[in-house]
Amino acid sequence: MTKAVVYIRVSTAKQGRSGLGLEAQQETIARFAEVEGFEIAETFLEVETGKGTDALDRRPQLRAALDKARVMQCPVIVANLARLSRDVAFIATLMTQRVPFIVAAIGKDADPFMLHVYAAMAEQERRAISERTKAALAAAKARGTSLGGWRGGPVVDHRKGVEAIQAAAGAFRADVGPMIRDLHSLGMSLRQIAAELDRQGVKTSRGKAWTAAAVSRVLNATK
Repeated sequence: MTKAVVYIRVSTAKQGRSGLGLEAQQETIARFAEVEGFEIAETFLEVETGKGTDALDRRPQLRAALDKARVMQCPVIVANLARLSRDVAFIATLMTQRVPFIVAAIGKDADPFMLHVYAAMAEQERRAISERTKAALAAAKARGTSLGGWRGGPVVDHRKGVEAIQAAAGAFRADVGPMIRDLHSLGMSLRQIAAELDRQGVKTSRGKAWTAAAVSRVLNATK
């Protein structure tokens, strides 16, 4: 069997402690290695963001994986390209390390040129989603939609009050649902989406900060 080094990355310390994202990557790579005939020599785990062209300087485990693969003259396997980066410049930097990368989600026969193409597509999609999110926020505000949702108030008729709250919640989900689905399609975790919505100044339907559970509820309600 051909030996290989495995690199796994999660973006936050919470993900690292909870196994969120970690187990999925391990399972993907294990299945890929079994089917393609790779023997995993060593696994390197990183807890670090993938943003920035200088990410390699902030990812010592990736450097260690590269060094190990170089000594063993074997490839580095990752579950998907996003675990390396969606930044074309960063992918280009990795290609200069003279260590072959195999992305399980793409296949073992993808050459460096194809990895550049996939990275460029991911980078373009990330920009497009960012623009769509900003446009959706602006459009919602222009329509007068309160992105902080219903924050309470006097209700004279209980039934009408409940109906009003439900209608407001439905309108709120219609506004934020597409944003959340876009962010989720980028591979962002529920916690990362919650952090991004908070950064954008979007509150939940009750005017509170987002949690992973709140993001999950909107995703499930808008499928």
